[in-house]
Amino acid sequence: MAKVKSAFVCTECGAEYRKWQGQCSSCQEWNTLSEVRLSAARPGAATTAPGSGPRGGYAGSLSREVIDLASVDLGEVPRLSSTFAEFDRVLGGGLVPGSAVLLGGHPGAGKSTLLLQTAGKLAQSRRVLYVTGEESLSQVAMRAHRLQLPVQGLKMLAETSIETILAVVERERPEILIIDSIQTMHLEDIGSAPGGVAQVRESAAALTRFAKQSNTVLLLVGHVTKDGTLAGPKVLEHMIDASLLLEGGADSRFRTLRGQKNRFGAVNELGVFAMLEHGLKEVKNPSAIFLSRGEEQAPGSLVMVVWEGTRPILVEVQALLDESALGNPRRVAVGLDPNRLAMLLAVLHRHGGLFTGDQDVFLNVVGGVKVLETSADLAVLLAVVSSLQGRPLPRELVVFGEVGLSGEIRPVPSGQERIVEAAKHGFTRAIVPRANAPKRGPPGMEVVAVDKLADALEVL
Repeated sequence: MAKVKSAFVCTECGAEYRKWQGQCSSCQEWNTLSEVRLSAARPGAATTAPGSGPRGGYAGSLSREVIDLASVDLGEVPRLSSTFAEFDRVLGGGLVPGSAVLLGGHPGAGKSTLLLQTAGKLAQSRRVLYVTGEESLSQVAMRAHRLQLPVQGLKMLAETSIETILAVVERERPEILIIDSIQTMHLEDIGSAPGGVAQVRESAAALTRFAKQSNTVLLLVGHVTKDGTLAGPKVLEHMIDASLLLEGGADSRFRTLRGQKNRFGAVNELGVFAMLEHGLKEVKNPSAIFLSRGEEQAPGSLVMVVWEGTRPILVEVQALLDESALGNPRRVAVGLDPNRLAMLLAVLHRHGGLFTGDQDVFLNVVGGVKVLETSADLAVLLAVVSSLQGRPLPRELVVFGEVGLSGEIRPVPSGQERIVEAAKHGFTRAIVPRANAPKRGPPGMEVVAVDKLADALEVL
């Protein structure tokens, strides 16, 4: 009988310890260590997963031979289209054979819907196996019927045991394997409950090892915690090749798919979908969606150009300033970094001469988009000034640029492409950093170059 060992694992970061302690030394969190029982490997147990023989010559397959890196074949790795152009964009061009992709998101975001739509379309030309651990087969069939999906050829399995799943996969030999979700899977040798740190880690390791050795595309559905991060041990994100997050509230019809880790493409790529009656539909032109403004221009509203992955997107930022009745005025930013907002307000006071210390400041990026880059600094400050003065900005004005602590306007990457994108959508005036100003702008576009924040305020 195998000897049972126990370890104490942090539920936040996955760090392991031989004995219990109050604080995790890795992530500095308190009272996050829980005991898990791990059984040692049985003597003579196989060290390779079922299906260790690769189907093709994928360069990412596991190899036990020591070879020179210069001799590795750099032939074109075939990518499989997910049938969604926006999904392929975030993945870096499509699904890579032998890769493991983790898709996370809040309940109701559309994770299972997106993968079921993908599986139904891919099953018409490829071997696909959809493993569900959260729903029954009848529930999945009802959802596929509601979404009017083609289901001929789509193989389904309702199972949570990794050993059983690997045995079925060895027999079926699918090209695409979908696990919904990894938190419901379990291994018999591990004594903890499904969803625990040890179960999630070992289940993902077994599935990922099989995908690498058999050249199978592995798609995992992952749960998220209340703060929006992926649930389970942090080592889970290190095992997989790509980590994607599907964002969008239940009150919004739009969903954004953002890459957090991607070994085969850009990590900051963004895909936009619309949740309709028949499932998710990709949005070809996100800028047109996020620019649906009212007829009357209100103070504090301004359009900026942000760069997401490989394309520019025009989004509207709104600012509202109101006299505060509190000793410590509120600073609320939705879609932007609140700490950066506080810094920009200090720059506005020091180098722009406008005091907002007695005002509650509220910022919102329309459409639920999260802006992570610094090119929104100048647009945020000009929207704040517009709301503070109660004077609307011109509808045809677009702004981008990074603001430094000394009040200088710094250039941002891909400035020319941002200006061209704004001109395509009918904007006729742009305030940009001087280093991003083109020698000859697009026809009908007036480009105003500024060096400092005071210059931008002077232009207004």
